[in-house]
Amino acid sequence: MPEVKERPILFNAPMVRATLEGRKTVTRRAVNPQPRLTDGSGFAWKGHLFGCGSDDRETSRNFSQHCCPFGKPGDRLWVRETWGVISHDFDEHGNMIDWEPDRPASPIREMRFGQGYYSGHVIYRADGEAAWAGDDDGGGDDRSAWKPSIHMPRVASRILLEITAVRVERLQDISEDQAKAEGVRLYTDHAELGDWWHVEGIETYSADPRKSFELLWQSTGGNWNANPWVWVVEFKRVTP
Repeated sequence: MPEVKERPILFNAPMVRATLEGRKTVTRRAVNPQPRLTDGSGFAWKGHLFGCGSDDRETSRNFSQHCCPFGKPGDRLWVRETWGVISHDFDEHGNMIDWEPDRPASPIREMRFGQGYYSGHVIYRADGEAAWAGDDDGGGDDRSAWKPSIHMPRVASRILLEITAVRVERLQDISEDQAKAEGVRLYTDHAELGDWWHVEGIETYSADPRKSFELLWQSTGGNWNANPWVWVVEFKRVTP
């Protein structure tokens, strides 16, 4: 039986929440560098030709199977998100005590990170802000100690995904159903007005979920109008 490969993938906080809530089952990432169209239905990428003389579906299948950096169906992705570690707490007398989780947290023991090891609990910014005691005796000002998602080690990750399908397509070819699967929200405050869609953190509503996904893409620094080729990675969450 072939070995299942695992790779990391970065998700921001809204993506994490949408995945945990079951609203997000696909992600799109720009192909880098962008393929160059050739005669016929194929294109060139990093010195190789794909799909020349075949149809668009075969081009996508061949290119995705051999080149997608996120893997192929059956492979797994572990999500990197903004995180932090709480190792202890202080009581009212300033005595160090074990921290009792009051939010989603993953216990760790001697997790290697940087120049040392961490024990305690990993917490996640997607679940809300948090503050840490300012010094060892608990008497200083509280401070934030979040760590960037890119630095998250595998053992700290709480979300494991299994790839179910991979393809390549133009960004603007996304369908309404696929836009919904990207995690855009259904706005339900005024249901009598019909279905309106929006992106978390962006106060713009649209009857077209594709428009909401366009706003989501642009909010992460992407150029919608450039209509780039994108990897389309569909997934399901794996229960730990």
